[in-house]
Amino acid sequence: MAEFFDQLSDKHVAFIARQPVFFVATAAADARINLSPKGMDCFRVLSSTRVAYLDVAGSGNETNAHLIADGRITIMFCAFDNPALIMRLYGRGVPVLPQDAGWSELAAHFTLLPGTRQIFVIDVDQVQTSCGWGVPYMSFERERDTLSKYHRQHDETLRFAKYAVRTQSIDGLPVRNPTRTPQQHQR
Repeated sequence: MAEFFDQLSDKHVAFIARQPVFFVATAAADARINLSPKGMDCFRVLSSTRVAYLDVAGSGNETNAHLIADGRITIMFCAFDNPALIMRLYGRGVPVLPQDAGWSELAAHFTLLPGTRQIFVIDVDQVQTSCGWGVPYMSFERERDTLSKYHRQHDETLRFAKYAVRTQSIDGLPVRNPTRTPQQHQR
């Protein structure tokens, strides 16, 4: 049976802290629905109604485009062990880039990873929990280090120049790109 809450409780926050993976879903009018898995210890609870996650550059920037166009976002956590549980956070989000006001304050909540491009901040409208009995048992072995290795091996200047080329989502929506690296902003 699904239960709905207006904000995160201490029990919800503890559940989130135990999950090594979460899923992000966004959409914009006339665009594909984007659904992405995330790991790398990049999720933070900022308050009972605000969360954030650190975004590392990968194959696209759909979440950025969708949040600029529409703002709606759903975050889903699910337990692959006991007790079974699925938790969804419904809300509205914004991308905060290294050149934006508020970056330094947000970045202080994270260990910046190689390839960090932005932090998504989500104001949570509703929390939903459900049984999770259909989710299989799985065990966490370890994080992959391939993406971090890739970013460490490429010069920061060249990598951020590549972002400037990617000015649209796969559906042609505009994206905002970092104009400086997170490290440059903190200097």
